[in-house]
Amino acid sequence: MEISVLKQMGRVEVTVLGLNGQLDGQTYQDLINRAKEAFAAGSRDFLFDLSNLTYISSAGLVAIHTVALLLRGEAVPDSEDGWSSIRAVKKTTQDKMQEHLKLLNPREEVKNILEMVGFDRVFEIYASLDEAVKSF
Repeated sequence: MEISVLKQMGRVEVTVLGLNGQLDGQTYQDLINRAKEAFAAGSRDFLFDLSNLTYISSAGLVAIHTVALLLRGEAVPDSEDGWSSIRAVKKTTQDKMQEHLKLLNPREEVKNILEMVGFDRVFEIYASLDEAVKSF
C-alpha cells in the first residue's frame, strides 16, 4: 500500500492521508506509523482518503481505530495483541462521533465493511474533499 500525505487548509489545517492499495495485516502498521509521525510533527486533524483503497481487513480497521485513539489522547493498544485489538474496535463503535479523524470517498466494497462494523456511526464519511476539509 502506498500512503500519500498532503495538507489542506480549512478553518484548521487538515492532514490528508491518501491510501492506495490494500490496508491489511501486511500494511496496517505503515498507516499507524505514518499517522504517528504526522501527529508528532503537530498534525491534529486527519482525513483518510479511501478513494484508492481496494481492500480493508480487520487489521486495517484496527489501524483506523488506533489513529482515532491517538487523536483523542487515549492509550493506543498494542497492535500485536490480536483479538484484544479487535474487541477494542468494537468498543469504539459504541462511542460518539470522532472529531479529529474523518473518512473520504471509500469504494463500495470498503464502505460495506465500514458499515458492517459500525464505523459509519463513529466516523463521518464524505464524498467531497472540500466538504470534508470544511467539516473540521
